[in-house]
Amino acid sequence: MYRVRLWSVKNARFLEGFYDRFERVLIALHPVFERVGYQRLEAPVAALERWTKGFLFDCQMCGQCALSSTGMSCSMNCPKSIRNGPCGGVRANGHCEVKPEMRCVWVEGFAGSERMRDGKAIRVVQIAVDRRLEGRSSWLKVAREKGQARAAARLSSKESSNAL
Repeated sequence: MYRVRLWSVKNARFLEGFYDRFERVLIALHPVFERVGYQRLEAPVAALERWTKGFLFDCQMCGQCALSSTGMSCSMNCPKSIRNGPCGGVRANGHCEVKPEMRCVWVEGFAGSERMRDGKAIRVVQIAVDRRLEGRSSWLKVAREKGQARAAARLSSKESSNAL
């Protein structure tokens, strides 16, 4: 798993492009997901997400994925669960002070973010992890939130054009 995680960071630009396209598909499927019911889809989608992201990123299923802003390095792999940058205990060789055999997830994250189009996103402070979302699908969360926002924007623009 660790080797695949390192591969994912090295291929962050490719994975960023893939995820952008995948996210557009998820948002387009929002009306279907709403009809079927997000709650009904949660278990099977979370299982698929756990398997896929677990393999590629050693994902911990926090329910608030930040891979697209952390260079495709899952910050939840930090033994200290630090969400916003290295702890200060990073060894001179870039390895973790808690697990010396492992490179710091933040050293990897910064390297991965340099390969991405939106590499500066790693500098945006992430909110604290909401433990109530652990094990939930962040894919469905994105589809719901962005799909609802898109639908609201369409409705708003439709109302504006009808008012004219």
